[in-house]
Amino acid sequence: MQLPVNSFKQALRAGRPQTGLWVGLADPYVAELLATSGFDWLLLDGEHAPNDVRSLLAQLQAVAPYPVHPIVRAVAGDTVLIKQLLDIGAQTLLIPMVETAEQARALVAATRYPPRGVRGVGSALARAARWGQVEGYLTRAEEQICLLLQVESVRGLENLDAIAAVDGVDGVFFGPSDLAASMGMLGKSADQAVQAAVMNGIAAVRRAGKAAGVLTTEIPVARGYLEQGALFVGVGIDTLLLTRAARELASTFKSP
Repeated sequence: MQLPVNSFKQALRAGRPQTGLWVGLADPYVAELLATSGFDWLLLDGEHAPNDVRSLLAQLQAVAPYPVHPIVRAVAGDTVLIKQLLDIGAQTLLIPMVETAEQARALVAATRYPPRGVRGVGSALARAARWGQVEGYLTRAEEQICLLLQVESVRGLENLDAIAAVDGVDGVFFGPSDLAASMGMLGKSADQAVQAAVMNGIAAVRRAGKAAGVLTTEIPVARGYLEQGALFVGVGIDTLLLTRAARELASTFKSP
């Protein structure tokens, strides 16, 4: 059995922009439905959505037959949790709240087996290794692992060049909501100062030869980020799509 290829990582390395959808409903049936919608990637959110390792596993299994790449956002950059997420088959991880190069190096180590890292060895129990049946998994796993780090604070921006330069970091994602809060503009992620900070961040990541990403639900803003060279852009959130569509439908039957 061969090691599954990470098509998302390949696309980033080739410079092909990838658009995706945030998935927070934490249900495999929903994830499978969204896997048919034509996005390049789906972000399974373990930070703010009510997910755990088992619910994320079920969603990974649900989307596996479809031509969409699942990204898993961990609740935190915890080495033990990263081990579990990799073992259940996540090949691309997004780690929130990264502020220093030291953190970045520790996160890279968490995704590598010794002697290059500290990932615990349990491939006989791991879906990622197809329970020990993937040829050479222990020596080749990192080839297909894609590590994305989320910079979403003023301190993170100050250390961005050093973070992006860390070997083993494939991309840097900018979180506008938390960044706005860190800049003293809570709830104002669309503010021009926040967008300018993200644009400058994208340029810095590109200079480092890494992929830049960001999330926005505003189509013109998303297009602007893509034009500036962002390679993975989240353009919607499942919960917002559902609530907006439901409100619009309900309102059409309400008396004026």
